[in-house]
Amino acid sequence: MTQVRLDEAVTSAPGPQRKSIVERLFELRARETTVGREVRGGLTTFVAMAYIVLLNPLILGASADITGAKLSAAQVTTATALAAAVMTVLMGLVGNAPLALAAGLGINGIVAFQMAPAMTWAQAFGLVVLEGVCIVLMAVSGVRERIMNAIPGPLKTAITVGIGLYIALVGLVSAGFVTRTPDAAHSTVPVRLGIDGHLDGWPIAVFCFGLLLMTVLMSRKVPGAVLISIAAATVLAVVLHDGFGVGEWGLTTPTLPRSVVAAPDFGLLGHVDLFGGFAKAGALTATIFLFTLVLSGFFDAMGTITSVSAEAGLSKNGRVPRMGRILFVDGAGAIAGGMSGSSPNTVFLESAAGVGEGARTGLASVVTGLLFGATLLFTPIAGIVPAQAAAPALVVIGGMMVAQCRNIPWHDPDYTIPVFLTVALIPFTYSITNGVGAGLIAFVLIKTFRGKWREAGWILTVLALVFTVYFGIDVVKAIL
Repeated sequence: MTQVRLDEAVTSAPGPQRKSIVERLFELRARETTVGREVRGGLTTFVAMAYIVLLNPLILGASADITGAKLSAAQVTTATALAAAVMTVLMGLVGNAPLALAAGLGINGIVAFQMAPAMTWAQAFGLVVLEGVCIVLMAVSGVRERIMNAIPGPLKTAITVGIGLYIALVGLVSAGFVTRTPDAAHSTVPVRLGIDGHLDGWPIAVFCFGLLLMTVLMSRKVPGAVLISIAAATVLAVVLHDGFGVGEWGLTTPTLPRSVVAAPDFGLLGHVDLFGGFAKAGALTATIFLFTLVLSGFFDAMGTITSVSAEAGLSKNGRVPRMGRILFVDGAGAIAGGMSGSSPNTVFLESAAGVGEGARTGLASVVTGLLFGATLLFTPIAGIVPAQAAAPALVVIGGMMVAQCRNIPWHDPDYTIPVFLTVALIPFTYSITNGVGAGLIAFVLIKTFRGKWREAGWILTVLALVFTVYFGIDVVKAIL
């Protein structure tokens, strides 16, 4: 009888539960998250970076190519939303990381103001595609991951801290809380508080309201704190603008649109000339443009991926799961940006806003990507949120990232100056690449002159030489 009962018990014991498709794709339980948190995180990331759909057309549209041709704002808007949607969803499905992609700020300026005047738009986008091919090849070969793994932990932490300051500064500047002094060369300070050294106007009040509300809600660990704050600040902005005629909001005016639907224009899709830029601008000039694109795209993304992943708690022993896939998608983003006509797409710093809301998996990226896809038809809705409402998320999340300072060995002379240069130059020069380059060069020099050059390793030594060329590119051009 005992044996029978034992057999019955074994037979009736429940087997392993079948995982849902969402669980199998995104490993929600392993990363201690839920569908609700991922959806909130993805929505928050979209709200924080939706401005790129409006800003990228302004930047690319502000310049003409060598023939005098300018890009259509409607076409660039469509291209920007399309590339961001496709690549962000792909990042979620392939990389399973809460990282959103869109046309990179800064690098789109290189395309618009340096490359386009020397060649046609099609040729400029052709070089962007070639940049993506180079980065994809480095990702597939494992070179890109080896480079990232070769960078010491303290310098990776410094990158996270520098990007935190960078994000916070971007938020403060976009909200108008901090502005550049018009004649900085004859002023005691290069930047100042508000417009004239004082905070003034309702837009700034909206920013302060959103920042304070977000700080309080996050301190009380209220679910959806970031999203609630952005929504509340946006409602206040719309009431002030539409109800009381308050203006001077900057790029995005918080007004209810007359129509919520706008037809997309795919006119730039596939408008690419891969190698024509070498003939039009000259082989040397085109090669330098390509070198600049690759270096900027490589290290900007590296810093963002490292810092956002660390903030999300995904890094294990300094390494990020599925890094090879993440780097592949990021490189493919540059190709997609060139093929769509939106300039190189890369991982966005604003992904940290979604992480701050609880995003831990690629499901958040899928949500963000689908929302970008929706903007192809509902572009007017994406234009409601003003910078003053979204910027508090950047300031708060940036501050959280700066807390990583506690993990930096400030007492170690091998790292003190390299870490400081990395942390300082990323926000001061508005460039992740500049900060990473200065830190690596300083680190290799210190190791070399202290007789520890083997500790730096050949990978970092080569990178230091590459960055030396990067910083002295004008001298190299003059010599050649």
